[in-house]
Amino acid sequence: MVFSNLSTLFYMAFRELITERKKGFSLVFEITLRQVYFTAVQALKVVAVISLALGTVIIVQIGTQLSFLGGGIEFIVPILVLVLFREVGPLLTAIIVIGRSGTAIATELGNIVIAHELEAIEVMGINPVYFIVTPRIIGVTVAVVCLTIIFITIGLLGGFWVSKLILPITFPAFLRELEVALTANDLLFAFLKSLIFGLLIALTCTYYGLTVRYSLIEVPQAATRGVVSAMLLCFGTNALLTMLFYL
Repeated sequence: MVFSNLSTLFYMAFRELITERKKGFSLVFEITLRQVYFTAVQALKVVAVISLALGTVIIVQIGTQLSFLGGGIEFIVPILVLVLFREVGPLLTAIIVIGRSGTAIATELGNIVIAHELEAIEVMGINPVYFIVTPRIIGVTVAVVCLTIIFITIGLLGGFWVSKLILPITFPAFLRELEVALTANDLLFAFLKSLIFGLLIALTCTYYGLTVRYSLIEVPQAATRGVVSAMLLCFGTNALLTMLFYL
């Protein structure tokens, strides 16, 4: 039932983007940019701190053990690629966006429904899906992709910084090992995951925000259901994509 509703919402959002593109496009574009700003730009500090800490912890935990076993940078960089590109980078970025922006979207749309603003928008001759849903789906998806790139980049820099404390390594040598370890499939996989996660987060939180009907009490409940459902979908999709790509 939920998957059907999410698919319908996705179809309607992009159908209206095509059919209504000449009506108020500048306003919809402005709303989309605001969503990108809120979801991506204002979350940069959180993403930077978490990714830097993650890259540091990975190298501290693994690098010290490898040094005892006689391993070096040729083992550390592939592990960084495995963790940051294939798994933790896209997924942890999605969790940050869910907790920060997903909750806000579901709450905002729930309040819009309670205040009967949807009816007011329709009375003015504006398509509410085109005006409310489409900008949030596009904005959150773009933001998740950009944040994932930033997360991975900062994580790699943090990993290099700690590696330099443990092993005698230069930045050019680190880049050479990264070039060897990183494949086109890893880049494609990270991009695909972040793209799908962004769509799932935006669709799920938007849908549950619009399920509010009668009372303000429903708003936090809808936000909670949206956040939990988005996390479950992201974790499930992450596992499915990993099996499809690497089994």
